[in-house]
Amino acid sequence: MRVYVLLAAVLFLSACSSQKTSPDTTISGKASWYGARHHGKQTASGERFNQHALTAAHRSLAFGTRVKVTNTLNNKSVTVRVNDRGPYSKGRVIDLSRAAANKIDMINSGVVPVRVQVLSK
Repeated sequence: MRVYVLLAAVLFLSACSSQKTSPDTTISGKASWYGARHHGKQTASGERFNQHALTAAHRSLAFGTRVKVTNTLNNKSVTVRVNDRGPYSKGRVIDLSRAAANKIDMINSGVVPVRVQVLSK
């Protein structure tokens, strides 16, 4: 009986470990951005956060995944690389660096509806 419980636990945890995505996977939701307060701090991937780089935080996409983020209010897009975890606010699907947020004109609004397309891992 213990073997079955252990096997079930291992299978459950492995299924939760990462989101399986393929190129052309599209996610819709809200994006926010982060900048100066986090600049220079270590990200979940181990690298230092650079608010001037085109990077993003996502809850489950693999580090290094490139995604195209489109602000659906103005149709402006930016390609970013996932190097951190987040966002931790309900309803948000991605956090962008300040530079990436600037490219899609969302600095002043702070949160915008976006379409996130997975390009590559």
